[in-house]
Amino acid sequence: MRLLRRTLLVVSIAVTVIATVAGPTNAESAFRHSIIRNANVVSQPRPFGAHALGSMGDAVTAWNANAGEASVAACFLGGYGPQEARMYAMMHVAVHDALNGIDRRSRPYAVDLHAAPGTSPDAAVAAAAHDVLIPVLGSFSFFLPADCITAGVASVEADYADALDAIPDGSAKTQGIALGQDAAEAILALRASDGYDTPTVDPNYQEGIAPGEYRYTPGTPFAFAPALGEDLIPFALRDSSQFRPGPPYRLTSRRYAADVNQVQRLGGDDVTTPSARTDEQTEIALFWVESSPLQWNEIARNVSTAEGLDLWENARLFGLLNIAMTDGYIGTWDTKYHYRFWRPVTAIRLADIDGNPATTADPTWTPLVETPPIPDYDSGHAVEGGAAAQVLRRFFHTNRMSFSVCSFTLPEGERCSDESPTLRHFTRFSQAARENAKSRIYVGFHFRDAVKTGTRHGERIGNWTVRRVMRPVD
Repeated sequence: MRLLRRTLLVVSIAVTVIATVAGPTNAESAFRHSIIRNANVVSQPRPFGAHALGSMGDAVTAWNANAGEASVAACFLGGYGPQEARMYAMMHVAVHDALNGIDRRSRPYAVDLHAAPGTSPDAAVAAAAHDVLIPVLGSFSFFLPADCITAGVASVEADYADALDAIPDGSAKTQGIALGQDAAEAILALRASDGYDTPTVDPNYQEGIAPGEYRYTPGTPFAFAPALGEDLIPFALRDSSQFRPGPPYRLTSRRYAADVNQVQRLGGDDVTTPSARTDEQTEIALFWVESSPLQWNEIARNVSTAEGLDLWENARLFGLLNIAMTDGYIGTWDTKYHYRFWRPVTAIRLADIDGNPATTADPTWTPLVETPPIPDYDSGHAVEGGAAAQVLRRFFHTNRMSFSVCSFTLPEGERCSDESPTLRHFTRFSQAARENAKSRIYVGFHFRDAVKTGTRHGERIGNWTVRRVMRPVD
């Protein structure tokens, strides 16, 4: 059992948000190199395995999968969920608005278009997706290495060529391409100065010194994107603090001590630090280390295909999903840097100064995966799961739904891109969201308060998104 856990640990470290750096003077360089290293470990050659990105039932789900494939090629698995979610949201807004121009079924988001009769929906979807993905990928040169951007762009271009080759030449195709390009141009203009280029690494961020205040996590002497919650403009929320939750537990409370003791018991690496995790809990921990946008879009594709949604239904579903997830990141970043609460790895190592007699310090405590350099409260992963599950629940008008999902962050041979990936099975959207949230305790990243609060925070963002954007016209 311990050997299995150690094997999983080595693989899972490959997708930690930030790798160890030598010091603040080379933080940005080390961040970029960690992206390349992480991508080389987890990326797989095209095409992906049969279960890699789910069944592709129509042009919308196909381009959702294509975008996920491009994000893997572009090294997003190395670590920037907010930018990945924003890219998907922009693409799906363009797709939604293009299809809306052919047959208006819901309120447009960025532009109200009107297509000529006979316009090809598939061509419109392909052009809208392509014309968003290419410039957005190119704009990420401030944090993605050039080789990663080149690979992502090549992935999109290959998919675009295949998509257009499958559509007969003629006026329908030409009109569809023009329509998609107009939709892409509108969302690109709308989001051109939305704060997407907020600095990703801040070695000058002032860490805390008092008990409970966020301090640099071991191996990462910098803060990750501390201004994102202020800089990145939401898609649906009024502002980043709209649903900001109340403060975390007081350090001297019994509930705080219970949370510390739980993650101390379950979140260790089982190498330096013994862990009471079961094998399944270890699998859950590493399964959900994967990018939230990539994983929840896979869930949505699987459910969409099983339910037989049409192009327009899928356009609205994936638009809502990715808008909510982008705003989820914005909301959780606001919360994290508002409360600046320390991570479990810091709290456990410094438990002798927290003033709580029910906690015990362990100066060498080591989590299963290296802790990302952002504050604990609330859990961004839990916010993402709560937002995504709530959008799916509201869209399908039920919480009860059976589906399976794979992961890119399990050991080689078990990943989505492998012939027989490990699948986890669920019968409710909320069940997947709860497991996703609990995984952050098992991996040693978050306290239970952060994941419970994060899930509720995400649910509120999901509800707001469904109520406010892309409403059905009837």
